[in-house]
Amino acid sequence: MLSQLLFFSCHAQSSEDGDPGYEPLSPDSAFATGAENLWNHEVFPTMFLFREGGYKGRTAVVANQTSVVGATHLVDTLLRAGVNVTKIFCPEHGFRGTAAAGAKVDNSTDPKTGLPIISLYGKNKKPTTEQLKDVDVVLFDLQDVGCRFYTYLSTLHYVMEACAERDIPLVVLDRPNPNGHYIDGPVLDTAYYRSFVGMHPVPVVYGMTIGEYAQMINGEGWLKGGLKCDLTVVPMQGYKRDSVGYQLPVAPSPNLRTSHAVALYPSLCLFEGTNCGVGRGTDHPFEWVTYGTDTLDLRQENAPAAFSLKYLMEMYRRVPKDQFFLKSNFFEKLAGNGDLRRQIEAGMSEAEIRSTWQPALDQFKEIREKYLIYK
Repeated sequence: MLSQLLFFSCHAQSSEDGDPGYEPLSPDSAFATGAENLWNHEVFPTMFLFREGGYKGRTAVVANQTSVVGATHLVDTLLRAGVNVTKIFCPEHGFRGTAAAGAKVDNSTDPKTGLPIISLYGKNKKPTTEQLKDVDVVLFDLQDVGCRFYTYLSTLHYVMEACAERDIPLVVLDRPNPNGHYIDGPVLDTAYYRSFVGMHPVPVVYGMTIGEYAQMINGEGWLKGGLKCDLTVVPMQGYKRDSVGYQLPVAPSPNLRTSHAVALYPSLCLFEGTNCGVGRGTDHPFEWVTYGTDTLDLRQENAPAAFSLKYLMEMYRRVPKDQFFLKSNFFEKLAGNGDLRRQIEAGMSEAEIRSTWQPALDQFKEIREKYLIYK
């Protein structure tokens, strides 16, 4: 449950009205996210953005419920620091992170600040010229979970593209990747399977923070027409990539409520392309797999330290073959290729299937190395 998601740290102080106030993080703190580290980092040295006294340029923030500075939301923190925040963009699940996967998220107004909230999910996935006409800089701060089909990456891509087209600087505030300690899974074939649940030629689990990933999008020319975004990544302090199971301060989305679910998510999300359920609508989403009354309960099982096909292949053996995969080909979009389904249907072992991924994985690792911030 949400209570199992522990805070890394809290750097808020109390104001006179009892609400958490703004306080810059000490530069020698053991760990700090990019958002917590923002006031210690010269994002644009000639402009001294977000320094004491506030930045007066018109600032748009791409944020949701995970965008926190200690216990205080980033938007509230920026406003209290004197930054001229003019609007909010939000991804799938909405600004407060309560909308279900795939649910329509409408534009609205934040009742606390009165700021307009523009949805970047649904028909409007990319900020328009009209939406950016009164913006001088965009701050991006979303908690990724390190999986290719998690749609916050696609939102990042479209925000970068929109900023590049209009020469607007983009600042990405880096956060830990709870699945950042390994690289695994098939690499997406962009010629046939590019979609909002997978836009780039990367494996299911890519072992990069969202800031590193943004640098890769830019450096590899993956934006439309090979455009380059004026990108700055505010790094974390004290981040260790090989640490397994980072405890996130806030659930990244409604159905990833525990660190156990986050760890299982890379292996279980492929079930979304089948007629099996993964616990949506229950108290333990992404911690079990069901088909009718047949249940594969994983709540007490140690999550694998890597991407695994064992759950998928076990359920494939137990479910009638003609009823396992959805006819929509959504499984292929999630897998990133048409091979995995055919390999499973042909009875190949997991080891045999994994061996077919290796050449593309090796090539990806060489590309990835160029963009790592945390060696």
